[in-house]
Amino acid sequence: MKIAYKHLVKNIIANPSIDEISDRLFQLGHEHEIENDIFNMEFTPNRGDCLSINGLLRDLSVFYNVNTNQEIYNHKLNKLDIDFENLSQDICPQISFLKIEIESIPNKYKDYLNDYFKDLNLNKNNFFTDISNYVSYENGQPTHCYDADKINGKLVFQELDTEQEFETLLEKKINLIGRNNVFLSNDKVINLAGVVGGKETSCSSDTKTVLVECAFFKPEAIIGKSVKYDIQSEASYKFERFVDPECQEKTIRRFIKIVEEHTNIKDMSLITYNYKKNKVTKIPVKTNVINQIIGTNISQDEYLTYLSKLGFVVNDENIEVPSYRSDIETQNDLAEEIARVIGYDNIARNEITIPKGKISNIYDMENKLRFFLLDHGFYEVINSPFVGINTSNSICVDNPLDSNKKYLRSNLTQSLLENLLFNERRQKDSIKLFEISDIYNIKDNKINVSRKLAVIASGRAGHNYKDFSKKISKKYLDALFKESLPNEDFEFKVLSRESLNTKVKNEIISCEVDIANFSTDVLSYSEISKSPESFIEYSPISDLPYSIRDLSFSIKDFKELDTFIEYILEFKHKLLKEIYIFDYFNNEKNAEIKIGFRFIFQSADSTITEAQVNDIISVIIDHIEEIDGITIPGLT
Repeated sequence: MKIAYKHLVKNIIANPSIDEISDRLFQLGHEHEIENDIFNMEFTPNRGDCLSINGLLRDLSVFYNVNTNQEIYNHKLNKLDIDFENLSQDICPQISFLKIEIESIPNKYKDYLNDYFKDLNLNKNNFFTDISNYVSYENGQPTHCYDADKINGKLVFQELDTEQEFETLLEKKINLIGRNNVFLSNDKVINLAGVVGGKETSCSSDTKTVLVECAFFKPEAIIGKSVKYDIQSEASYKFERFVDPECQEKTIRRFIKIVEEHTNIKDMSLITYNYKKNKVTKIPVKTNVINQIIGTNISQDEYLTYLSKLGFVVNDENIEVPSYRSDIETQNDLAEEIARVIGYDNIARNEITIPKGKISNIYDMENKLRFFLLDHGFYEVINSPFVGINTSNSICVDNPLDSNKKYLRSNLTQSLLENLLFNERRQKDSIKLFEISDIYNIKDNKINVSRKLAVIASGRAGHNYKDFSKKISKKYLDALFKESLPNEDFEFKVLSRESLNTKVKNEIISCEVDIANFSTDVLSYSEISKSPESFIEYSPISDLPYSIRDLSFSIKDFKELDTFIEYILEFKHKLLKEIYIFDYFNNEKNAEIKIGFRFIFQSADSTITEAQVNDIISVIIDHIEEIDGITIPGLT
């Protein structure tokens, strides 16, 4: 989300510098970068209220006098006569429609509207869509504009389980599959709700009569749709993070005002449907609790003043949470608000002393286990502690960052299983993963925390000539672990693939062990792996298929063996992702060594071609053919 500094500062009376506003935004927890006087914001999933000019100004109002009152159309509106049916009211509990007809399309925009496109380097679309985008930028509520003349028949909203082609207004054809929230006209999808409209009913530069849809959608119903269909959607980005369910009328009236400032309106009418009363959250005023949580000593007046500036209302010793703050439900949430306003760096620290040279055995043990697993070809995984799976002893988070993942993990194996399937879908044939983390559960109304090591593995035993033909099995892992850690209990088990969406047949072996159950014998393990000397930058994993090429070499001049192997294994190319020896045979009778190398190629940008692979392999072959005593059997 990009916000122009000049658009923010013109609403702040003190006219602070961009660096000062930047410091305040960081204090409030809004991560961002500054690019050419543009704040490139990185909002957390639970702060959808800040995805707009007004949203940021509301937060900044604790430091400055700000103006968030844009001009709106204040006159009475006629009731719109529309044939509309909502078949999924739980997903869309509030929706408004405005029909507006204008005399002519304006030749140019007012400065404020023109600056929006110019300052953010955005392309204009058409008059009504441009206003829709600008209003969303101002107050965070997306709207969708249909060309009213292109809608014939009844308009229906529903969650539909279907499979059909849908052409978006971006002229991209997508195949809707499974359950989707859609608007239909004459039983045909004209809008993927909360994500993107359809081309068939989209506005054009000639559109003079528009039907503006302004809705609230349950975030859980929108999450993942833009990713599923590979659509860049500013609307879905906001709907996924919660929009204010009570801002529809203001949004519509702001829309009308901007239209009115640009052209003459011939006719307009509005209708609003409210199927469910919005929840009003009230939290008791308990200043002492807030001070205990964050370690402060602020007065009640100071506490309530901060909240009032943020839009909270105090009534009858209760704090009423504004409709746009869906993330506030408990005293802990209010404490976080105060901590942001005061600034975490300004809260006094309570220091503890750790004796020098004394390190807890549990962390030494974890590091030894970590090195042991790395030495044996396992990769460490760090997963989110939040999951969507609810067990009988799961702990539910009051205010989750993602409403689809509101439980704390009660085991590590399920997360590792998802990691394994992710790698299998990307054609990985040797998968060995582990994780060391806390798990949480509740028993007898008490929260229990335990530290676990979980291991999961499947496929080839390894990418080397000794393990290439071996498959990972319970017997294989038992032997591997007992050899180095004979006194530890690893109860490996085979996980069933019956309920998994996979065609791979390899056994999945896993175990999950309480760190507290390991003996101090683990501390005597002598590791081989070393920590990296420099920072290793993350590189994205390609979803594109890879290509494999095997080459076998016959070596009869042994003095060239080391040079030959070093050349192959050290060969570099941006498309060459991995090289390893998968076959090695020393034929003493014929004084010959045969070595098989596997080369794995993959691109991050496009599917790799046979010609690309051949070009790289040719470079290797041409070099090897110049070495006496080394041949490539079968090469013509």
